[in-house]
Amino acid sequence: MSPPLRGLLRRRRRTALFTVGALTTALLVSAPQAAQAGPPNLISNPGFETAGTGTMPACWSQSGWGDNDYTFETVADAHSGTKAMKVELTRRVDGDRKTLITENTACAPTVVPDKQYDLSLWYKSTTPDVAVTLFRRDTQAGWQYWTDLKTLEISPGYTQAEVRTPVVPPNTDKIAWGVSVYGTGSVTTDDYVMEEVTVPAPEPGCTGTAEECANGRWEVLPVQNPVRSMHSVVMHNGKVLLIAGSGNDPELFEAGTFTSAVYDPEDGTYKVIPTPDDMFCAGHVQLQDGKVLIMSGNKGYPSADGTIGYQGYKDSYIFDPDTETYIKTNDMNDGHWYPSATILGNGDVISFGGLKEDSTGSVTAERFSAADNAWMPLWQVNQTWSYWGLYPSMILMQDGRLFYSGSHVFGNGTPGTGSAIYDYDANTVTEVPGLQNKDERDQSASVLLPPAQDQKVLTIGGGNIDSNPAANRLTDIIDLKQPNPQYVHGPPLPQGTVDMGDGPRPQTGAEGKMYVSAVLLPDGTVLETGGALHNRANPVYSASIFDPVTETFDPVTPDPEARGYHSSSFLLPDGRVMSVGDNPGNGSWNHNVSVYTPPYLLKGPRPQITSVIDGEWTYGDTQRITVDRPIVKAELIRPAAVTHSSDPNQRFVDLPLSVDGNNIDLNVTSNPNLAPPGWYMLFAVDANGVPSVAEWIHLGGPPAMAKDAPSAHVHEFADAPAKPAKKPGKKRSAQKVDPQISGCDRHYGSAGVCVPTDFPKKVAKTTQARCDWLKANDYGRLKVNGKDDPLRLDPNRDGVACGKGDVRRR
Repeated sequence: MSPPLRGLLRRRRRTALFTVGALTTALLVSAPQAAQAGPPNLISNPGFETAGTGTMPACWSQSGWGDNDYTFETVADAHSGTKAMKVELTRRVDGDRKTLITENTACAPTVVPDKQYDLSLWYKSTTPDVAVTLFRRDTQAGWQYWTDLKTLEISPGYTQAEVRTPVVPPNTDKIAWGVSVYGTGSVTTDDYVMEEVTVPAPEPGCTGTAEECANGRWEVLPVQNPVRSMHSVVMHNGKVLLIAGSGNDPELFEAGTFTSAVYDPEDGTYKVIPTPDDMFCAGHVQLQDGKVLIMSGNKGYPSADGTIGYQGYKDSYIFDPDTETYIKTNDMNDGHWYPSATILGNGDVISFGGLKEDSTGSVTAERFSAADNAWMPLWQVNQTWSYWGLYPSMILMQDGRLFYSGSHVFGNGTPGTGSAIYDYDANTVTEVPGLQNKDERDQSASVLLPPAQDQKVLTIGGGNIDSNPAANRLTDIIDLKQPNPQYVHGPPLPQGTVDMGDGPRPQTGAEGKMYVSAVLLPDGTVLETGGALHNRANPVYSASIFDPVTETFDPVTPDPEARGYHSSSFLLPDGRVMSVGDNPGNGSWNHNVSVYTPPYLLKGPRPQITSVIDGEWTYGDTQRITVDRPIVKAELIRPAAVTHSSDPNQRFVDLPLSVDGNNIDLNVTSNPNLAPPGWYMLFAVDANGVPSVAEWIHLGGPPAMAKDAPSAHVHEFADAPAKPAKKPGKKRSAQKVDPQISGCDRHYGSAGVCVPTDFPKKVAKTTQARCDWLKANDYGRLKVNGKDDPLRLDPNRDGVACGKGDVRRR
C-alpha cells in the first residue's frame, strides 16, 4: 500500500518532543481574549501568544511519530494577534507530526462524561494530509488516543474548521487535541476554541409495554423462509440475499437442486433465485460496487464410510442485486469449503482457509483484485502456507493488517495462542496472547466494536465440535491500539434457558453457548442472540445487549425460535434485527423467521434524515445532511454478509459532526482501512439513543491509492508485540484434516444428519444412554453405513442404530 503503513523507525506513539512543566505552566496567563457571548473558551493560550519555557508556546507541545523530517515554528503569520504555529513535513515515509495541547492538569481542558464539546480553529494548509486529532485521559488508564475528528482541506488563506467531539466516555476527565500533519507540506494554525455544548434530548416515551420498552420484542413472521438459508447478505437496495445451495441436504445435491432467495423487508415477500452451483458453506462479501462476491462452496458431501470428508470447489460467482442473477468469475487457485472473506482498504478481497477439493485443508491465500474483477494467480499473492482452519475470523485493522480473532468453525483453533496479527505486506504472522480456552472457541462470534476507530474486538462464547463440552460463557476484549495488544477477560455472557430434549430449563454453572450471532446496532451497542449448548443440539434461548462504553451485558428478550447451527442474525436498514435458520444434528430445518425490535425503537418518534446532499462519498469528505431535530451522533454501518456466526466485515464507523442547527456536516475518515469502499447504512441518532431509518451511502475510492490524492491517517497501533513475527513456512500443498472434522460420525444416517463423534459429557458411554440422547433430540431411524459401529449403537448388527433389539426394554 502507498504510503507505507509502517516505517523503518518505530517510536512510541505521540512521543512528546518537548513538554512544558506543570508548575511553570500553572503560573502562566493566557493572552487576553475578546469578550464573547456563550460558553467560555476552555483552551489555555489558544492563540500561542504566551511563550513557554522552551521553543514551544505555553501549554503546547510537539508530538508525533514515525520516519519523517519536520519542523515546528512559531510564526508571525497569525490569524489574530502576533503569533501562529506552523508544522511542516519535508520528507515522510510514515507517521505524523502535530502541535498538541500539553497533556497535563494545568493545560489540558477539563471535561465531563456524557457531555460534548465544539472545537474550532483557524488554519491555512499546503497539504490535504491534515486532520484534527483528539486524545483523552482515562482516570484509570491514563492518556490515550481517542479519535480523528476531521480532515482539513488545502487552504492558501486562513479558514475556520469546526467539529464536535463524540460524547465523552466514562472515566474521562481531560482531553487534548491538535492538528496532525501526515503528508509532505505544512499547516499553520491559530485561535483554537473549545466550548461545552448541550444537546437537547426529546422527552422519553414508551410506545409498547413496560417490558417491551426495557427489553425489546420479537415477532415471528407469518410467512416462512422458502429456502434453507445459511448465508445472509443485506444488499444496498435494502433487500436480503438468502443462500442455501443444497441446504445441507445430500439428496438435493445429487439432484442438482440449488436454491437462493431474495427477501424484501418492505413487503415481506420472497423471490426464489436460480442458483448455478452448490453454494452451501461458501464465503461471501460485498464488493465496492455493491455486488456480492461468493467464493467456493460444496463440491461433494462426505462418503458413507467416513473416509472422505466435505470437499470445496474452486468456482466463484458474483451476485448482481440489480438483475438478481449470478455471474461466473474466474476460478480460485484452490478449493475453499468454509473460507474467510475480508475486503481490504483498496477494495480487494482476501480469503483464507477451508477445505480443498480432496477434503484436505487449504493453505493457499487467495486475493480478488478489485481493479481486474478477478482472482489473482497464485504467484501474485503473498503466501505464508498457513492453515487458518474453517471460517477463520479475519478483521481488517486500521493500518491494513488483519487480526485473526480466534473465532473459527469446527474443532480446535490454530496452533499457538489462538489469535494473531497477519501482515500481508511483510508476509508475517505474529501471535497475540490472552484468548481464554482457545480450543473451546469453535463457533464463537467476534466483532469489531463500535466505533471502528476504537480498534477493539469482542469475542463471545464458543465450544468444541470434537470434544463436545458444554459451550462456555467466556468473552474476551482486545484493544488493538495498544503497542502490545492482548486479550483481557470480558464479562461472562448472561444465561438464559436451554432445552436438553425435555423442555427449557434455566442454565446453570458455566453453561453458555456456541453458534452465537453478534449484530452491531445503530445506537453503538451490540446484540448477541441465539446459540446452542452442544454440537448441533440443545438450543439456548437468551439474548443480551453489550455496551462497549461500559463493557457490560444487559439481558433482553430472547428469540422464541431455536437458532443454533446454520442460523444467522443481521441488522435491517430500519434498525430492526432479522434472524433466520437452525439446522440441528437430526437434519431438520427451522424455516421460521424472527424479527427483533430493540428498545430504542419503542422510545417514541425517531429522528429523520430529511435530506442527504450527496450520496456518493469519498474519504476525507465533509458531507452535509439535514435532520428534523438535534442528534448526538451519526455513523456508517456496513451491511451484513454473515454465516456460521462469522461476519468479519461488519463495522460501525463514527462520523464526527459539525453542527449548524439542523444542518449537520458529517466528517468522513480519510482511512479506507477503517471503512473499506462500498455501500453503507447511514444512521443519525438522538440524545435518547433513538436512530433514524438508514439512508444508503456509497463510499468510493480509496483516494489513498490515487496519485496526488490524500493519504490515510494511519496510527502507530499494535507496533510492539512481545511475540516475534513468524516468516512464511515451507511451501506445501495442503494441511491434513480429519474427514470427520465436522464432528459428525458418518457411520450413521445420511450426510445431512450429524450423529456426534463425541456425545455431551453427561451422556454415559453406553448404548442405552447414547440412544436415549438421540431419541430425545429427535434423530429418528438411523441406518448404519457399512459394517463398522464405532459408537456401539447397533449391538444386534441389524443395520439400524438404536433399533428395538439394541437397547433394553423398560
